[in-house]
Amino acid sequence: MDDEGWTGMVDIGSKPVVAREAVATGVLILSETAIDVVANGRSPKGDVREASTIAAIQAVKETPRTLPHCHPIPIEGCDVDWKIEGGGLRCTVTVRTHWTTGVEMEALCGVSAALLCAWDMLKPLEKDSNGQYPNSRIEGIRVLRKSKSDPHN
Repeated sequence: MDDEGWTGMVDIGSKPVVAREAVATGVLILSETAIDVVANGRSPKGDVREASTIAAIQAVKETPRTLPHCHPIPIEGCDVDWKIEGGGLRCTVTVRTHWTTGVEMEALCGVSAALLCAWDMLKPLEKDSNGQYPNSRIEGIRVLRKSKSDPHN
């Protein structure tokens, strides 16, 4: 720590390389009309889940560019799952690696970007007459679980 309290990036060089996985989730609350559009693939901007899956994967891989204390990590796997539940579109992202640090921030960034992309694609359906979003919101973004396993133990 320097005189101003800045600690810099945490040194992970002495930590062992182990299998790591993190799962994060969140929900985009939408109107019935938007839910129907997503469910039936009728968005004028294209397939919402497909485009938002790509956004999630990009965000996972680019996390260190967005969050300055995150280390570049070799991402070995990323799964993006979508479910329509009640009045929302749930995205769950699972990220896997063998590395010296966890991938929960990557999973959280993936969920966030996916839900933002979906919202962006559905904006015309969600705006009211004043151009506002009275009911649309992103909720419950959180880490469901993270794990690591050392094959030498």
